[in-house]
Amino acid sequence: MALLTLGAALGLGSALAGILLPTGSGAGLPSNAVAMVNGAPIRRADYLRLVAALESDMRSPVDDELRRRVLDRMIDEELLVQRALELGLAEIDRRVRSNLTAAIVASVVSDSEAREPDERELREFHQENLDFFTSSGRLRVRQIFFRVPVRGGDLEEVVRARARDARVRLLAGEPFATVRDEVGDAEISPVPDALLPPAKLRDYLGATALRQATELAVGEVGEPVRSGTGIHLLQVIERADATVRPFESIRSQVYNEWRRRQGDLALRDYLDFLRGDGEVVIATPLE
Repeated sequence: MALLTLGAALGLGSALAGILLPTGSGAGLPSNAVAMVNGAPIRRADYLRLVAALESDMRSPVDDELRRRVLDRMIDEELLVQRALELGLAEIDRRVRSNLTAAIVASVVSDSEAREPDERELREFHQENLDFFTSSGRLRVRQIFFRVPVRGGDLEEVVRARARDARVRLLAGEPFATVRDEVGDAEISPVPDALLPPAKLRDYLGATALRQATELAVGEVGEPVRSGTGIHLLQVIERADATVRPFESIRSQVYNEWRRRQGDLALRDYLDFLRGDGEVVIATPLE
């Protein structure tokens, strides 16, 4: 772990503080390498990219001494990586495994993102996934909330009776606000008086109460429904139906979703290849 910590601290920013390593003659190096470390090449393209980045940051030419120190840092990093692999950290350290996995995934996904779709392909993708690009319906709901201190038992039944009585009063035409103020409890998180998508409304009502709300007609008062926080008496005030958004208005969203799915497909194909090329044995039964 100390070796990994040292490796993480090394980088381009520390190039100026390096100590020069002894050099070899360079004879026998591959044409695309600037150095070899225990048989592993340090690629010339990677070296030149780091030198160019340093030169850009300094906004002045990099002299031979700085170039050498950049190479020294790359050699140090390679030595640390090799040592980490020798110690088996890729097998036993979760952080190292996570970083390696993330690097491979990023590489596979970035390769798939190199291809740009044409307009026809994007339009076809939009049509094939209309459900995804359709804006969800929205509901404006109000409620009378009844707090239940303990689930089950006589106390909960008393609260349910209060909720049923409140519904009868509403169906008889009494003003909603009057009934709510007289028999309701303070809401833990009051429902905004606005049209909300179901996903947002769920944050205020919970899944069970939301399911009832989506089934109510405008103006209808539902039966009292229990959630994890209490009992809800709901009325739907307004409903906006789902709408299909035209391609032209959401082209950038279609493009981003197309790229995301291309990356997912590329990763799935790559994982299938690795499974097919490797040997995977799974215990039966799993315990």
